[in-house]
Amino acid sequence: MAMSTESEVEPEIDATTGSQPETVADDLGAAIADMPEYERFVETKAAVERNPEAQQKVQEFERLRDQFVQARQTGEATQDDLETLQNAQQELHKVPEMAEFLQAQDELDARLERLNQEITADLDIDFGDRIGGCCND
Repeated sequence: MAMSTESEVEPEIDATTGSQPETVADDLGAAIADMPEYERFVETKAAVERNPEAQQKVQEFERLRDQFVQARQTGEATQDDLETLQNAQQELHKVPEMAEFLQAQDELDARLERLNQEITADLDIDFGDRIGGCCND
């Protein structure tokens, strides 16, 4: 009888059992994409992108924000600059499609935060000390 050098039993990953983290992550991603909060987020984002008024106000806000950031970095930002930026943001948020998008974004963020808490509830790891830092001695 000849001996085989190959394993008689090949371990297989059964994607249907969800035993591997990657499989579970794929399933989670698909489930998130099917959530009403995500679908509403995508729909409202598209509505903002289709709205010329919203796009004009987004561009204006981004231009003012870039100017403000640059002025702040050089120490030249004024209270008037900040107020101008805040006013542009308020005008942007008054566009109905943008208001709906921001609401949808908040709802999606809240749902994802709850999911994150569920995922990490059983883990005994505190990532808080690593946020924002690159070097921990």
